[in-house]
Amino acid sequence: MDARDLAARVGQAMYAVDAAVKDFMQIELLACEPGRAVLRMAVREPMLNGHKICHGGFIFTLADSTFAYACNSHNKVTVAAGASIEFLKPAHAGDVLTCEGIEQVLQGRHGIYDMKVTNQRGETVALFRGKSASIQGSIVAGEGSA
Repeated sequence: MDARDLAARVGQAMYAVDAAVKDFMQIELLACEPGRAVLRMAVREPMLNGHKICHGGFIFTLADSTFAYACNSHNKVTVAAGASIEFLKPAHAGDVLTCEGIEQVLQGRHGIYDMKVTNQRGETVALFRGKSASIQGSIVAGEGSA
């Protein structure tokens, strides 16, 4: 199995049991490739804050979830060691947000990943950077890490 196939299987295995992403947030997994993931979320009324814009926590969750799929794509169980986000543009009810996460550096147990959240018009809504740490285990049993 090549690295792309393994990453896709990892993404599907994670998504199948990711109740927070799939069921609660209703986030779609569009791609999981080696060191890269793409997720999409529609902004719904219950996600709006007191200013009638998407609560930053939901945007953070979209970016953090994309980070999780990107950094686990090598089939090594990986968790967040830190993250930060910059909110650049508000999102409104009916907006569709897409987040692409890309591995910048992977050295030993640690990696740095950048996420870019855009709306349906291609405007940048937020930028997120996460630091990952690999721990023991794999997502897809019996398959080596890429």
